[in-house]
Amino acid sequence: MNIILLGPPGAGKGTQAHILVEERGMTQLSTGDMLREAKDSGTEMGKVVADVMARGDLVTDEIVIGLIREKINGENGGGFIFDGFPRTLAQADALAELLAETGQTLDAVVEMRVDDEALVQRITARSTCGNCGAVYNDITKPWPEDGKCANCGSTEVKRRADDNEDSLKQRLMEYYKKTSPLIGYYYAKGDLETIDGLGEIDEVKARIAGALKG
Repeated sequence: MNIILLGPPGAGKGTQAHILVEERGMTQLSTGDMLREAKDSGTEMGKVVADVMARGDLVTDEIVIGLIREKINGENGGGFIFDGFPRTLAQADALAELLAETGQTLDAVVEMRVDDEALVQRITARSTCGNCGAVYNDITKPWPEDGKCANCGSTEVKRRADDNEDSLKQRLMEYYKKTSPLIGYYYAKGDLETIDGLGEIDEVKARIAGALKG
């Protein structure tokens, strides 16, 4: 099964993708992770990526599609989760062509819809462990009182510099401007499944499972 996870920044796509990887044996294809991995790989494609990033230029759609092609040409019985790609209609068309070329199908596009104000409250309260990346929230899952991460024992707390209300609202606006056409695109194709992205992790997990069965 191959799926796309759509949702605004902070909606929990990464958390849910990790669950799908652990429980279903899927492979998460995150654009950022693939670019970082390629840059350090020493392959021909990696050298191209490293050169582009060294110049400070934007990575082209062709390069990203090339990286995805390398990944899906490998064997993976559990399928792929596309996280952070596509972001535009041109990228969606390119991905559709690539999947057709490689004999793959896109089985579902899951949109994790969230209330903006609730999302702002969630994200501005977010922190992570600087060692293991465990996520905490001042409201729903505060940092342990003993000052140590419950997962690894580290005392290093990190907050993203752009996890503030003004920055987040700007990121949300960019997301909606770019992604709104994709919602209509995949709805017209009959691929779109929209779920409520707010709630406990297990609640959202169950909604995604229900969407994938559909």
